[in-house]
Amino acid sequence: MLPYGRQSVDDSDVAAVSKVLTSDWLTTGPWVRSFESELAALAGTQGAVTVTSGTAALHTAYAAIGVGPGDEVVTTPLTFVATASTATMLGATVVFADVTPDTGNLDPASVSAALTDRTRVVSGVDYGGHPIDAPGLRAAVAGRDVLLLEDAAHSIGGSLDGTPVGSLADVTTFSFFPTKNLTTAEGGAVVATDAEVLLRAATFRNIGMVKDPERLQRTDEGAWWYEVHDLGVNYRLPDVLAALGSNQLTRLGHFKDRRTELHARYTEGLAGLDELLLPPTRDGADPTWHLYSLRIRDGRRRALFDHLRDNGIGVQVNYIPVYWHPLYAAQGYQRGMCPVAEEYYEQEISLPLFPDLLDSDVDRVIELIREFLGG
Repeated sequence: MLPYGRQSVDDSDVAAVSKVLTSDWLTTGPWVRSFESELAALAGTQGAVTVTSGTAALHTAYAAIGVGPGDEVVTTPLTFVATASTATMLGATVVFADVTPDTGNLDPASVSAALTDRTRVVSGVDYGGHPIDAPGLRAAVAGRDVLLLEDAAHSIGGSLDGTPVGSLADVTTFSFFPTKNLTTAEGGAVVATDAEVLLRAATFRNIGMVKDPERLQRTDEGAWWYEVHDLGVNYRLPDVLAALGSNQLTRLGHFKDRRTELHARYTEGLAGLDELLLPPTRDGADPTWHLYSLRIRDGRRRALFDHLRDNGIGVQVNYIPVYWHPLYAAQGYQRGMCPVAEEYYEQEISLPLFPDLLDSDVDRVIELIREFLGG
């Protein structure tokens, strides 16, 4: 079965990990600090906080912002559930806004209609790797005390109008799962434009422990002393995985270029078929493509999905609208709330896309789709 995504690991990655395994540090050591500095440089921010997964990054980001009971978080239903559920875990109310029919990203007009005086955060997702409409979302929340969060699990290394993903929003989260654009096996990170948010994120992921003398409430104890001022969790990324991430970063440019080539090959090979909608690139956007999100608009998505799976192509569907899950349906969220997102879901199939994919693999997928459509 040809997978829809997989990691690209080479001998240099193995050597980087092996070096850490024979060092004095397996966690909370110099490789974590180095990886965080490299991520901050890529994102154009003054710092980064690594964590154990993309879900942990979202949880940490919301906690660092101070999201809690009484707050509302506006987000898209066309995402993995963690974009919403981590806000729910902190007691916030999730409000779903619709997406644009071209990119599948949050629609600023729908966001504007969803805002209330309780809105604390608007969380956009770079669906498939295409950056959010940051200018449009900024305009939607103008004059309000609302932060913009970018869930960039799909898009590290991308940019919009020359601004790197990581600097488009107030807070940005990354995921380094094996199918993503670079991997640490499991892992994620938070970057932010506000140093205080970064400090709170670093404290939260370290069980809430405070050791900085300037932040301690008692300073007359010994060198062993630390304090916990707020709840936190253990989301520390080990040095072993940080070393893998650092080495993967050296090849991110290659990964991005190859994904772009494969994305373009799909588009060229599937052009001219009226039944299909192909993923566009908006002016000014330079995506790091994570998905090739094909849409078939004649009601035969399930049949095409099964046809490809039956022929050894491990296609996927991204994503089930979040409020369709029983967790949110039980809270009163109704189908039909976001019709554009629901139509997008009902048409979408994610085709295989990863740097080690062969041109011949892409051509085989194209041939099978054209065969299914009779063209």
